[in-house]
Amino acid sequence: MAQAKTLTQAELDQILRYVSTKKYPQRDRAIILTSFWSGLRVAEIASLKMGDVLNIDGSIKNEIRLSAAQTKGGQPRTVFLPKKLQDELLAYVGTRHAKMPEIPLFHTANRLGFSANGLCVWFYWNYKRSGISGATSHSGRRTFITNLANKGISVRVLASLAGHKSIAVTQKYIDVNDDMKRNAVELI
Repeated sequence: MAQAKTLTQAELDQILRYVSTKKYPQRDRAIILTSFWSGLRVAEIASLKMGDVLNIDGSIKNEIRLSAAQTKGGQPRTVFLPKKLQDELLAYVGTRHAKMPEIPLFHTANRLGFSANGLCVWFYWNYKRSGISGATSHSGRRTFITNLANKGISVRVLASLAGHKSIAVTQKYIDVNDDMKRNAVELI
């Protein structure tokens, strides 16, 4: 099976423009940016509850502590949220009436939480309808890892951020592109 496409900034902007025209634009934007700016797996995004991201005072936490049940490897981990993602999540949570800690962070049209598979399908159709081919629910995660690698973040740090036990797995996520190669030879 082919790996998920790593998106360019132009393609990320394209999907964000598309979802801005939909029924739940703030939710959809927050889901996409959570994938691209935190590197969470789609099942981890689907499992998020309000209490995972909201402090008692209603502010957004700067890190999410995923339980073993929420992760693929069955190991708890901490996910660090950049300020720009915290701002996006705060804007989204402002559109929600209910903020009890146990309710899903991201809801379906029926106000239920997404299943992991349901969120995969959601990503598929949004990418397809926005005209981005080859993108999947894993594209945000691959783009997150590749973008950080482009900025010189070590593979060991990337593996920890991704929740990988092996740096060999993390290395498979990193797309090598012409910009990376250009920058590399300029170091000579």
